[in-house]
Amino acid sequence: MASSTAVTLIFFFIFISLSAGTVTGLRFSKIYAFGNSYTDTGNTKSGPDGPVGFNHVSSLPYGMTFFHKPTNRYSDGRLVIDFITEHLSLPYLPPYVNRDKADTSHGINFAVAGSTATDQSFFVKQNVTFYVPNASINVQLGWFKLFLESHGCHRQVINNKVIMSKECSGLMDNALFWVGEIGANDYAYTIGSSVAKETIQNLAVSRVTGVLTELLEMGAKHVVVEGLPPTGCLPLALTLAPTDDRDDMACVASANKQSYIHNTQLQANLQYLKKQYPQSMISYADYFAAYRTVVMNTNKYGFKEPFKCCCGPSGEPYNFEFFVPCGSPSASKACKHPSQHINWDGVHLTEGMYKVVSEMFIHGGYMHPPFF
Repeated sequence: MASSTAVTLIFFFIFISLSAGTVTGLRFSKIYAFGNSYTDTGNTKSGPDGPVGFNHVSSLPYGMTFFHKPTNRYSDGRLVIDFITEHLSLPYLPPYVNRDKADTSHGINFAVAGSTATDQSFFVKQNVTFYVPNASINVQLGWFKLFLESHGCHRQVINNKVIMSKECSGLMDNALFWVGEIGANDYAYTIGSSVAKETIQNLAVSRVTGVLTELLEMGAKHVVVEGLPPTGCLPLALTLAPTDDRDDMACVASANKQSYIHNTQLQANLQYLKKQYPQSMISYADYFAAYRTVVMNTNKYGFKEPFKCCCGPSGEPYNFEFFVPCGSPSASKACKHPSQHINWDGVHLTEGMYKVVSEMFIHGGYMHPPFF
């Protein structure tokens, strides 16, 4: 009887282990990342290639906390994608612009600061003259295709079905596709223009959905898609909006509502894709809910300054001025304790905040379904 019970327990634990492995035991050998400055690990730099108003990313104090030098990341240190790679025991992703000098065997990062979900041509037609780089998510997908081809992977479309060559398996198998936050810039660039926010929402979500569809058709099996954060909590938005436009987080209500509706439509599209591609695991990383939880419980997460920039011109109330960006000669030095601030430079977050958000994605139930 005892022997039978022991055997039963052994099989029970084996079953539990195997079942867990199908959900949380995934092992990735590489990551392909897409997105904007929240995910960019070095595809932009100071100068004309960088977003207007934030073109000092190649200067200290950017990178001061972890790398102790600027790495063209828009923060004082690591980003969410960096913490994800650490969690998976993978090296940090090299930027696509430096692919010839880097080891890309464990993945590559196509994200570009200032990029949009909507194609650049749309903004040109609308006479939106604010800096819009030609690095939309469609362009980043094109770079990914070129990357595959440079490694011997070729694709054909036969009877509306994508056929990948056998050389592709080593590049696609066990790969995590991380589609970082993208779309917030689409709204920002059209502030003050005649372009309706509904138009931007439909175009941006449609473009992201189209890129995801192509990746899934090409054989992507594991995809994470980040939603927009509550953009109304950024010092840029708080500075521009009237003081009576506030929500229960003390953030810009209209901007947060816009991001929330955008995320709702994106999630609906992801549900459709899940039904169309049941062989792939598609997970939504709820940036909005994670960020909101932190803002509503700052002390719990170790933050003392939910809105004030760590790096800026020492102005009140948010230490932010668009034309005196962090890293510029006119800006003051960064705060002594960046980890106590959520905001780094008015648009981007501190390493401390990115770390908390990444942990919420990995362990905190803010990724649906859970991925790790």
